[in-house]
Amino acid sequence: MEKGEGSMAEADETHNTTHHLAAPPGLTQAEFDELKRLVIEFHTYKLGSGQCSSLLAQRINAPLHAVWSFVRRFDQPQTYKHFIRSCTVKENFRMTVGCTRDVNVISGLPADASTERLDMLDEDRHVTGFSIIGGEHRLKNYRSVTSVHGFHRDGKIWTVVLESYVVDVPEGNTEEDTRLFADTVVRLNLQKLASVAEAMARDGDGKSEAF
Repeated sequence: MEKGEGSMAEADETHNTTHHLAAPPGLTQAEFDELKRLVIEFHTYKLGSGQCSSLLAQRINAPLHAVWSFVRRFDQPQTYKHFIRSCTVKENFRMTVGCTRDVNVISGLPADASTERLDMLDEDRHVTGFSIIGGEHRLKNYRSVTSVHGFHRDGKIWTVVLESYVVDVPEGNTEEDTRLFADTVVRLNLQKLASVAEAMARDGDGKSEAF
């Protein structure tokens, strides 16, 4: 009996996230209902002990192609990520799964540099993801997935971006503190993404007139 109890305890050490059960702030229920199956497919993680996860959303008044043109560029995260001072890649860089980038972070954050690996790049379904594999920062075992979804209804065009992550809770920190820190960084990045993509739409091909 004791052995069985131990096995049950081990099984309980991991569990799947439940991001598909409730719409994140910024989305209507109708939008979320349409995206729920994709949340299950791309934004579900198996959480171990001492890890936390979150799903954030950003509604952007720009067409999908404008938003994806920024999100897909693994080698140029500084175009919309607030806290990145510079990004370098190896000579003869090719943007394929497994490639890496070295990111330098602006001063004032509890981080200096980060080495990151491209885990996923689906140009057809507009999904990408990366992992942090080295560097000086507080986000240990951080993995992230970003998916971009276009909407076109009643003559209006807009895009919804979903970004999720899983990360270790640092020793001495609470799960709530860790999620608050990571959520704040992701949220500010998504807000800047909206700003640059909407500016492109206004200054580009005039598709913003459909909004």
